[in-house]
Amino acid sequence: MSGHTGTKALALLFASLALTAHAQSYPNRPIRVVVPFPAGGGSDLLGRLVAQKLTDGFKQQAVVENRGGAGGRVGTELVAKAAADGYTLLLAGSGAMIIAPALYGKLSYDVQKDFDPVTLVASSSFVLVMHPAVPVKTLKQLIALSRLKPGVLNYASSGLGAPGHLSAELFRSMAKVKIAHVSYKGTAPGLLSVITGETDLMFSNLLPAVAPLQSGRLRAIAVTSARRCPIFPDVPTVAESGLPGFETVTHYGVLAPAGSRREIVEALNSTLVKGLHAGDTRKRLEADGSELHTSTPEEFAQLIRTETVKWSTVIKAAGIKPE
Repeated sequence: MSGHTGTKALALLFASLALTAHAQSYPNRPIRVVVPFPAGGGSDLLGRLVAQKLTDGFKQQAVVENRGGAGGRVGTELVAKAAADGYTLLLAGSGAMIIAPALYGKLSYDVQKDFDPVTLVASSSFVLVMHPAVPVKTLKQLIALSRLKPGVLNYASSGLGAPGHLSAELFRSMAKVKIAHVSYKGTAPGLLSVITGETDLMFSNLLPAVAPLQSGRLRAIAVTSARRCPIFPDVPTVAESGLPGFETVTHYGVLAPAGSRREIVEALNSTLVKGLHAGDTRKRLEADGSELHTSTPEEFAQLIRTETVKWSTVIKAAGIKPE
């Protein structure tokens, strides 16, 4: 009996040593970071930053692969079905991770079952901009005017179910106002409609709004983050302007396929967190209208759960149906 137990103990010891050796040899080939959007956008910039930090930290090449399509769902599905070996990762934003599961009844992936969160990377908020002819300069004045003339004001969005559209719907429900929605195909045409006066206001991504705000073609009323944005330090938050608790930000993070070994997830997490906080990363992100925001895998998983519940509620209450 004791001989049998000894053999078993030895087998376990060898197995754990093999696992340790395997973990120490990770990564021993290139890592692929899938960005589920075309090159050039915000997700792509963050994907390249993540790949660079992995390359620097592991001394092993990490490369970005752009797999656009279906609002990020094509690339996300690709990673969900990839081998859980630490060599295929996803850099995803709230759209694919949180809003798509809340908006679509059936998806080809389940974010909470098919992925192991690694770390948050960054978050970016929105700025509420108005056409200068709209006679309001503060959020309280906007709410008062909307209540006085229900349905007269309208807002542009970059598309049905897009984060800016949902920000406006959250504002509408919290402020108890009626404003009409006009959907455009992208942020640029939506913003242009506010600049030309075709629509009155928009919850816009930060960066595209900078130039028209500086030139006076748009007026900034509030930002949607919990704290003021470094890019617009003088613009108050929606929460401090009369809607306490209001916060909408797009979160970006790195996820691995579900079933990835714990030590690999931990190695990825520590390498990325350390790398992202080194050098001028924070300044670079702020210049792009984002904020550096890292986390533990558990904190990231919890954020996905709570945000999915929040936006499911907003989508249901507003009766938003996918196009």
